[in-house]
Amino acid sequence: MPMPLSTLNSCDRETFVAALGHLFERSPWVAEEGFERRPVRDRSHLHAELCAVLRAAPRERQLALIRAHPDLAGRLARAADLTAESRREQASAGLDSMDAEEGAELERLNRAYRERFGFPFVICARLNDRRSILASMRQRLEHDAEEEIDRALDEIEKIAELRLRDAVEVG
Repeated sequence: MPMPLSTLNSCDRETFVAALGHLFERSPWVAEEGFERRPVRDRSHLHAELCAVLRAAPRERQLALIRAHPDLAGRLARAADLTAESRREQASAGLDSMDAEEGAELERLNRAYRERFGFPFVICARLNDRRSILASMRQRLEHDAEEEIDRALDEIEKIAELRLRDAVEVG
């Protein structure tokens, strides 16, 4: 059930992190540090403050967050070891219903991407379908590492924004 913004502005750190720690994949430190940035005016302001925490973090911490994301339709998905949010997001893009050819291409691209950059491909699955994800993977393999780190962080911010909409009540 979504939490009212007024509650988030007045609650203790533990409650705040419990409500928002999932926004950034397996990285509750963003919410922990974002707690100090309250009060916030609205969801957009809260999102901006959490993203500011992410962007101010040292590069190694940002990379750890990127690496916390699962490969799309990869081993964790097959082992049912995805977070509930990731499972729903990947399903919304149709990644749980690919044919054998698409699945093989996705596995090949996941492997090539991870070998090239040292972290998984990150995209906001809820804003894409499986065809656009595959096309984006092929295109983003052309990037250099710094460009791709920045792109992954942009995508993580989109994911967090959509998760925040689900977690925080307006009004």
